[in-house]
Amino acid sequence: MNLANLLEPIKKINHALHYLKIEDISINSKKVMPNTLFVAIAGATADGHDYIEEAIRNGATAIIGEKDIEELAIQSLEDEKYVEGMVENRELSIPYIQVENSRKVLANIACQFYGHPSKKKTVIGITGTNGKTTTSFMLKKILEDAGYKCTIFSSICNEVNGKVKASINTTPDSLELQKNMARSNDDFIIIEVSSHGISQYRIEGIEFDYCLFTNLDHDHLDYHRDMEEYFNVKTLLFQQLKPTGKAIINVLDSWGKNLSEQLIANGKQIVQLGKDVKLTEHTSSSAILSFNRNQEEVLHLKILGKHNIFNACMALLTAQQLAIPTKKILQSLSEFSGVPGRFEMVSHPKGAKIVIDYAHTQGAFSHCLQTIREQGAKRIFHIFGFRGNRDQRKRQPMLEISKDLCDVTLLTLDDLNGIPKESMEQTLYDLHDKVELDRTLAIKQVLEKVEEGDWVCITGKGHEEYKEQFYYPTSTDIETVNFFTKQGTKN
Repeated sequence: MNLANLLEPIKKINHALHYLKIEDISINSKKVMPNTLFVAIAGATADGHDYIEEAIRNGATAIIGEKDIEELAIQSLEDEKYVEGMVENRELSIPYIQVENSRKVLANIACQFYGHPSKKKTVIGITGTNGKTTTSFMLKKILEDAGYKCTIFSSICNEVNGKVKASINTTPDSLELQKNMARSNDDFIIIEVSSHGISQYRIEGIEFDYCLFTNLDHDHLDYHRDMEEYFNVKTLLFQQLKPTGKAIINVLDSWGKNLSEQLIANGKQIVQLGKDVKLTEHTSSSAILSFNRNQEEVLHLKILGKHNIFNACMALLTAQQLAIPTKKILQSLSEFSGVPGRFEMVSHPKGAKIVIDYAHTQGAFSHCLQTIREQGAKRIFHIFGFRGNRDQRKRQPMLEISKDLCDVTLLTLDDLNGIPKESMEQTLYDLHDKVELDRTLAIKQVLEKVEEGDWVCITGKGHEEYKEQFYYPTSTDIETVNFFTKQGTKN
């Protein structure tokens, strides 16, 4: 593709540059080769503008960035003779196109470069604070049981054409996302959409057939100014619905109800959990679902929790729009075995139950611990920490929920994120008197105390690998639990 065609939706450039050939786009200067367009992104830990020279040395054909860089002055592009000479002798200079927002431009040119793949695919976006991952994998299970193939981008993994890779972010960067969507030969594309992904333009240009809203809880307020801003960012996803697209909204959540009203006012097609399907009765693993036209069905799940009943209903409502029979949907959901790090259960040799969950918000804590309490737990031990450099306002409310629902609450280390260990230790002791900073020792300490009928809940990390070094050489909570339950806790 030539540079002019690539930049057509963004910015008009001198016609002398029309013949510059672009064979790849990169935001990593080390991956630049000849005929590559390098886009400089100012990130949280590194600034791509600092690597422009390296990109040029590696053969970049053109550069896009936000900063006014004198050595690559954009004014030079206005001189037609200069530009023609530059094209003939690329050592003279490299064209630098200055834009207001590199991230947004990257997303738009990625769409252009890869041929707007979302226009040719059935794309499902799932947003909300809690439940995105479980709902995504429930929906994937339903679709695959119905004979379809799914591409999925999630916080657990990315899977395209049956090939699975661990994910770095919940929502990949726009370049990676567009590239993999274009590669996909699968029938459906399911994308977990985070608020960071929306505000950083990672999904810019994607057109969605279905957009789901699970719920909104106090989270990411170290990134967003307040809940209202957090909500408003989430709602931007629904502006990217195709003209025939539908929104699936959980109106049992107050923020979902608000969103539903907005979308109806804007003439969008919506399906609502709480109206199009209602829960007339439920336990921790089953519910009677009441549909329109007085139809009732029974939902059974292998996994526990009212929140998972809600997740299942969101997946069910979406699958119904895809003309999959309700009976088949319910059968698939009854066989769904869960997601790593989401209410993942392990049995202790002494007869106790251990739950590992990604929960890191007040609502998620409440759902998780209430579910355990409903199972008739003799005692509940709760192990969790707080991430450094994150919103401190939710810490005390989360601790209060734990103390209210649990018999023993033990604070430990999550991710420091640049905060000195001593500082985080003091923070934890200021909040609570029971602290074991080493996460592996905290788990060991609790597992040595459990008896038959007890439940242990370990939250915050879920499937994620540890970023800190601990006493025992395990890398995740599930590894640590398995180490002690298989080897015994006398190590």
